[in-house]
Amino acid sequence: MNKRMNRSRLNIGAYILQPYARTEQHIKDLADSGVEFVVCMGDDRPALDLFEKYGVGAIVSGIVPGWWGGDGNNAGQMAATNPLEKYDEAAASFVDHPAIWGIDCGDEPSALDFPHYGKVMNKVEKLFPNQFAYLNLYPNYASVSQNNAQETVNQLGTPTYDEHIARYCECVAADYICYDFYLYSINVTKHYENLRVVADACLKTGRSMWIVLQVNSNRANEWMSENNLRFQAYTAMAFGAENIIWACYTAGWWHNQVLDKDGNKTEQYDKMKKVNAEIRTIAEEYMRFRRVSTHFVGFAGNPDMEKVNQEPIEALTTGVFFDVKADNGAPIVVGQMASRTNDGAGALMICAADDHHETDPKAYNITFSVMEGKAVEVIGGCGKKPLTRLEDGSYSVPVVSNEGLLIVAR
Repeated sequence: MNKRMNRSRLNIGAYILQPYARTEQHIKDLADSGVEFVVCMGDDRPALDLFEKYGVGAIVSGIVPGWWGGDGNNAGQMAATNPLEKYDEAAASFVDHPAIWGIDCGDEPSALDFPHYGKVMNKVEKLFPNQFAYLNLYPNYASVSQNNAQETVNQLGTPTYDEHIARYCECVAADYICYDFYLYSINVTKHYENLRVVADACLKTGRSMWIVLQVNSNRANEWMSENNLRFQAYTAMAFGAENIIWACYTAGWWHNQVLDKDGNKTEQYDKMKKVNAEIRTIAEEYMRFRRVSTHFVGFAGNPDMEKVNQEPIEALTTGVFFDVKADNGAPIVVGQMASRTNDGAGALMICAADDHHETDPKAYNITFSVMEGKAVEVIGGCGKKPLTRLEDGSYSVPVVSNEGLLIVAR
């Protein structure tokens, strides 16, 4: 399903480019920030011409009938509201453009609408041969069908989030799962559990994981920091994320976007640009591997694990890597990865997860051993990291809170 989006690479996107930010300079700045595609873009041909000029793709809304699950009151009504004939009509009047990578088919549907979405997504893939069908799912803090006094509306359409994702995989044949999670408006434990559920479903069904993260704030007096962005991105990559999408670039929801209401850069522009550049530094080598499993190392007794259905471990041993841990016992999220070409190489994607709210940042070391005969390199956001060979033959690499590291053994 590569089509115009190169799925062999990790892609970085952003939600929403309002008309006030579609001048040539704005679109050049968008590309310079490391954003490679825009979701919820309008079918604005002059802007799309500029997207093509600067190598930016668009997932365009308004081409086919829209749908949003919202508060759940419309659950199960999509087939009646958006019958398949409407998609045929939309395709008949569509004029293609090289910058249109995807067709936005909706957002956060109930599981009651997944059977119809399976038909819609298949039809859109056939009707728009140069584009893919885009659909984003609820996070695990959406309400479930077992309501109580505090939870009166059913959004997910299933008793649990696990069942919601399983039902999606059963009904919808897309080769990815995309969902949004706004960590700093909820909490870390739900973030970890959501990553676990979706990443494991992707592994089981052979799909890639896409995730929408927050660069903006749900409180007007708060601004996401560089490290807030790093923590979100690198934990997602430790679970194998292949598309990272920031919300929001311009006005969409909440506060403190990358551009303000007049189209001027806020402090979020340089933060996002820097973190995007770090991700890109790691991404080429990262995408040579696929996620096999993810582990919470050094999390024993950590409240972040309170509702995560996975036991933490003291150190990780994989068969290629041995006794992987932080030398000070700090919590690290470690993704075990295998070569996509089955050449025997292995990798670990690590997020230093000890200070996601920036209360007490630290510098420490990740220590590990590797299988005899393997050569090791470590890549961080600024490039290759120095490795120290210890007396016992193990390795040590420095890390700071919220940093991401890719350790490769060949």
